[in-house]
Amino acid sequence: MIEIIKTGLLNTVQDLGRSGFRHIGVSVSGVMDALALRAGNILTGNDENAACLEIQLFPFRVRFLQDASIAITGADCRATLDGEALPPWWGCAVKQGQELELHFPRSGARSYLCVAGGIDVPVVMGSRSTALRGSFGGLEGRWLQKGDRLPIGPTDALPLPVSGMGIEPPAVAMASLFPSADDGVVQLRAIPSGEYPLFAADHQRFWQQRWQVSMQSNRTGYRLSGEPIMPEKVVEMRSYGLVPGIVQVPPAGEPIIQLSDANTAGGYPKIAGIIEEDLWRLGQVQPGQFIQLIKSDAQEAIRVAAGIERWLMRLRDSCLPMKKVVGL
Repeated sequence: MIEIIKTGLLNTVQDLGRSGFRHIGVSVSGVMDALALRAGNILTGNDENAACLEIQLFPFRVRFLQDASIAITGADCRATLDGEALPPWWGCAVKQGQELELHFPRSGARSYLCVAGGIDVPVVMGSRSTALRGSFGGLEGRWLQKGDRLPIGPTDALPLPVSGMGIEPPAVAMASLFPSADDGVVQLRAIPSGEYPLFAADHQRFWQQRWQVSMQSNRTGYRLSGEPIMPEKVVEMRSYGLVPGIVQVPPAGEPIIQLSDANTAGGYPKIAGIIEEDLWRLGQVQPGQFIQLIKSDAQEAIRVAAGIERWLMRLRDSCLPMKKVVGL
């Protein structure tokens, strides 16, 4: 069991999300950085969909009420275990009574705490993810509070060493797969979407402009601040299905990127869709940072997806000997 000692609003239990219910208005929810969750779960011997803690407001501190193996992935949150610094993307064994603290990240926006066995909250509609807008899933459908105690599921995985072991961060291990500007602007690939032709006069500026992520951004969507883009004509649209990554343009002309907790339908014109393989990078962008959207296509998305799967396969293979010891 884990006890929450210090936390902020919006820190929640999440897994890879809730699928199959969008037709009745239930959003996906789930982690904003799926790659961090999958890697942390592989390191701790979990199923890749095991529930974790997503931390986006710091400082955050927990006490372990039992021995466990943990992994910390995602943002470099300057983690300490009983005051001793831990590297980013790190897994290790912890003892009953030890305390882990995560601080405001040096880089990135969200950190993930994975525990061998996973966070054992009830499954609701096929997922343990917290749906804050619907107040269900996770821990009583809400964000974490001081004093909360979270159960840990059973595990057959061999405990991680006390000395710890690390993962090469995906941004480093797969640097050739992900574009980046020299000045720190995060470049994200996107494919033109349904109403793209309506913005023909602003196409070049849409791709070249560096958009700032507004402070009015959250897990529902990232609002982008910059010189507005406008359709050549106003059209009346019926609502259509939304998925994370869709870039809509409301009447004011500043785009909104739909994310994990987004509505399942909407009616603003959609100019593009960020490829799924880049969404984990968007999830690590802090409000106030700048992004640039790079015109891409399905072939590029398939190539990147294959590269990510190769990285995960190498990680699985490196953890396989520990699993074999316990007969998995």
